Amino acid sequence: MFFNNSLESQLKRWNTTVIQQPNNPNVYVRRGMVYFQLGKIQESIIDFDTAEKLDDRITPYLWQRGLSYYYVERFADGAKQFEIDLTVNAQDVEETVWRYLCIARLSGVEAARNSLLPVKNDPRKIMRSVYDLFADNCTTDDVLNVGKSEGLKGNFYSHLYLGLYYEAEGNLELAKEYIVKAADNYKIDDYMWYLAVVHKQVRGWV
Repeated sequence: MFFNNSLESQLKRWNTTVIQQPNNPNVYVRRGMVYFQLGKIQESIIDFDTAEKLDDRITPYLWQRGLSYYYVERFADGAKQFEIDLTVNAQDVEETVWRYLCIARLSGVEAARNSLLPVKNDPRKIMRSVYDLFADNCTTDDVLNVGKSEGLKGNFYSHLYLGLYYEAEGNLELAKEYIVKAADNYKIDDYMWYLAVVHKQVRGWV
């Protein structure tokens, strides 16, 4: 696939940059992101950890590492990362939803919902709807309808987070249906689109 070739080219460039700038934490974050997009999740975590060792001030901004933790089933580490992230980005629904997803895998959906952190003023309408779904304040149809009203990106995010919602609920059939649709039908230039592709790979849905 074309995007894989492009990512391999990016990886080669970042490998060269790491050699040139071995003490620059941002270089490791960027290469770690490419590793994740390629499905090389353990390698991504190594790079994110290296970046943190070089400058621990970036810890609250390493949301990418939290996502990588989820896919290697380090759910406690993931939940902790997203909690730290929320100290600097309290208006981001995705941070608290991913914390929910980690806690759901650790302790069950009820515990996750009971510990869902409040988020206000996320500017994205679709993400406000996603938050309401995880808080049990709207239906899955509500999320789909908001997604449709927001175009391609809205459709992508509604399907991705419905898939993740159903996975947390243990409904793997619907989880697969929505995440495969997100990846295959609503391709966008966004890190989270690559996450949907990685999700398919990790679950063997390809």
